[in-house]
Amino acid sequence: MYYVGLDVGGTFVKGGIIDETGKILIKDSIPTGVGRPHSEIIKDWANFYLKLLADAGLSRAEVSGVGIGIPGTIDDETGVVAYANNFGWRQIPIRQEFSKWCDVEIHMGNDANCAALGETKFGAGKGYNNTVLFTLGTGVGAGIVIDGKLLLGNNSAGAEMGHMSIMMDGELCTCGRRGCIEAYASATALIRDTRRAIEKNPDTMMREVPLDEVNGKTCFDYARLGDKTAQEVVANYQRYLAEAIIDAVNIFRPEIVMIGGGVSYQGDYLLEPIRRMVDKYSYGGDINPRVVIQPATLGNDAGFIGAAALLMLN
Repeated sequence: MYYVGLDVGGTFVKGGIIDETGKILIKDSIPTGVGRPHSEIIKDWANFYLKLLADAGLSRAEVSGVGIGIPGTIDDETGVVAYANNFGWRQIPIRQEFSKWCDVEIHMGNDANCAALGETKFGAGKGYNNTVLFTLGTGVGAGIVIDGKLLLGNNSAGAEMGHMSIMMDGELCTCGRRGCIEAYASATALIRDTRRAIEKNPDTMMREVPLDEVNGKTCFDYARLGDKTAQEVVANYQRYLAEAIIDAVNIFRPEIVMIGGGVSYQGDYLLEPIRRMVDKYSYGGDINPRVVIQPATLGNDAGFIGAAALLMLN
């Protein structure tokens, strides 16, 4: 049996077909086209699903169904997107609309939850039953798997760990609250802090980079060259991310915390100091079970792989 997954983003919808081992048979993407009526957007998803089947040479009878990962609050029981701020959607009946074009089993989930499920079943978390994933991008997404099942909360509106506060009255977050993990540990926050450091420190080598060209790698690149200002930005970022991970460890005590997104490509240079902080400051220190901290491994495929894996849970 094969499984189709769609990972809906603000710019592109990534999709693919996997088998029961997580092997990708085919993958592709289409523009999302945000701003159009939701019926048009969802019709595109249905046509994309059919195109993936055709390109893979599969009939509908050979696939279990389609899983769809969407940013926002997703209720799989009702098939409704309760809230998706990137799309301006409230109470959109996804399953009902999709079914107008395709008679297929449909399961839905939050995109970060799907990525966490994908990484747990087929990526860095394979072999573990209790995992947490942080995705560090424009915002901070999070997914939690406990005893092999996604932790979703009431009406699937939970697991928003990016909006736990690590700094009272701190930086303003996009959610309207101050001090959220997202406001300190996202790639957006890292870029903001790098720019601020460049403006405040005329002697930093990072001044070679125009402010509008600063990205999530800039401070790491120059820190490796010995630039003290860059090293300070990196150290502060590591502390913020460590605080987020420590909170997750103290609440859930997972076996592994996985870090996804472009920042995770810094590997051990990013994570080794964080591991030491987590070991030292998580509740119980080295008395309680140690938590593995590793980069996610599925990259941009995690979302659609995890969306397809929703079909394996039922």
